[in-house]
Amino acid sequence: MEMNQSIIEKIQLLQAKYAAMGQDLESYLDGLLYADYLTYWDYIHVDTLLSLQSPITPFPDEEIFIMYHQITELYFKLALHEFKQIGAKRDLEVSFVVSRINRVNRYFEALTKSFDIMVDGMERDQFLKFRMSLLPASGFQSAQYRMIEIWSTSFDRLVDKDERGRFPELFSSDDIPEMYNCIYWNKGATELSSGDKTLTLRQFEKKYSKDLIELAQSCMGTNVWSRVQSLPEEDQKNPDLIIALKWLDTNVNVNWPLAHYKSAVRYLQKDPEDIAATGGTNWQKYLPPRFQKRIFFPQIWSDEELANWGKGWVEKVVFNVTK
Repeated sequence: MEMNQSIIEKIQLLQAKYAAMGQDLESYLDGLLYADYLTYWDYIHVDTLLSLQSPITPFPDEEIFIMYHQITELYFKLALHEFKQIGAKRDLEVSFVVSRINRVNRYFEALTKSFDIMVDGMERDQFLKFRMSLLPASGFQSAQYRMIEIWSTSFDRLVDKDERGRFPELFSSDDIPEMYNCIYWNKGATELSSGDKTLTLRQFEKKYSKDLIELAQSCMGTNVWSRVQSLPEEDQKNPDLIIALKWLDTNVNVNWPLAHYKSAVRYLQKDPEDIAATGGTNWQKYLPPRFQKRIFFPQIWSDEELANWGKGWVEKVVFNVTK
């Protein structure tokens, strides 16, 4: 069969490509000839992926618990992939920022909507039994979620709201280690009785604190908010950008933690006292956004919206209050 001109031109382009690298095209064609056909299962590593669930109890619903958290971590990795693109992009344009932030929004919306798998997809009695075998492990220890927070905003926005006044508005990378010591999530992993750090928190700090501090320092000029501020002033007011940023703030700081709150209410609350979460985390004070006031972009919200941060969601979804 004679080769058409299009194929000949592609071969010539390939020859030029490999010649520029000092390589022989014929050797690469031999490799292509001898290589096996790619399969879906090899490309996606299906067998490996499906082997990564290792329950430690005989309760069937534990496997649901494991797989859902693994899916969550994959979505977190997708979000970080988008943030890194925003941070590395040269000649940044507002359309690029909006498209990448909206990708992250879709990832979090998928996660939040799928959380019913956790809320309604496990038997409460099974969960309350197998969770005791998981101590002190906790979803609190997700480092990727912390990385998403760091990539999203100026690091001072992650400092506990009662400690923010201690640090200069124009802080430097040298301030970050001390700011990290005042990070908001510390209050979510303290012993309910003594106020001491839980083993959950101490494990997390030992494994990740150094990396998270270094990430915060390296992201000072490349996090989402820094990159938005680097845009021309007119672009910073772009309506699509403002909407995307508001949704990112809402998805990460309201909808996602409150989906966890709804699950905790379902599985861990009983009258008249609450059951401590895995790892002993103080979920009643840690999860509701109205307590943390963790807001990535306060500059784009009204005073009324800031004052009522997260409240409407709790009333409507958790407590079934309608107005």
